[in-house]
Amino acid sequence: MSRAQLDKKPVDVASMFDTVAEKYDVTNDVLSLGQDRLWRRAVVKTVAAKPGERILDIAAGTGTSSEPWADREIEVVPADFSLGMLRVGRRRRPDMAFTAADAMSLPFADESFDVVTMSFGLRNVADMSVALREFLRVTKPGGRLVICEFSQPVNKAFRTVYSNYLMKALPQVARRTSSNPDSYVYLAESIRAWPPQGELARAIEQSGWAHVGWTNLTGGIVALHTAVKR
Repeated sequence: MSRAQLDKKPVDVASMFDTVAEKYDVTNDVLSLGQDRLWRRAVVKTVAAKPGERILDIAAGTGTSSEPWADREIEVVPADFSLGMLRVGRRRRPDMAFTAADAMSLPFADESFDVVTMSFGLRNVADMSVALREFLRVTKPGGRLVICEFSQPVNKAFRTVYSNYLMKALPQVARRTSSNPDSYVYLAESIRAWPPQGELARAIEQSGWAHVGWTNLTGGIVALHTAVKR
């Protein structure tokens, strides 16, 4: 089975996600102890989509993150560069406009969306700054960015416990639930190597976004980063 490395070559990352697509949502639910549902609800609340708005949900995988908007008949484009994920998503929700897309080179016109959101995907992009500028390009003036990503727990003692879980327990649990458990070794490594909240906020700001901020979820295991296009 394939797994990506921390150089995050797009072909390797896409191939890895292809191999875990069938059981991806179930595995995430188990590994996060059900917290992923709370995190996704927080994303929907933060996006605060209104009727008539158009949302780009990049790295949408099988479309789980896009469903709340589709169910409310708000236009959402679930996009991902894993064809395996898109196949599973289209089978589950043929009513949604699944689109093959690379975050670093989006196949959309300038100023196409009111909101760009990405949950647990920015960490897997080879060049984060390129992706953030692409998100800015396709967002309308005054439009919003919502990034949900793993981060660093704010409590030092908890951070140590969490790091041990990532590197030891997470791959073991994945062996029981995932179709490609080795991929979760990469995912654990990528989470541990990811920058903390303030550092990611600076990167978003340096990419041209304004009013950048973040909210910690589950003690900082996850952070919701928000920004606005000037």
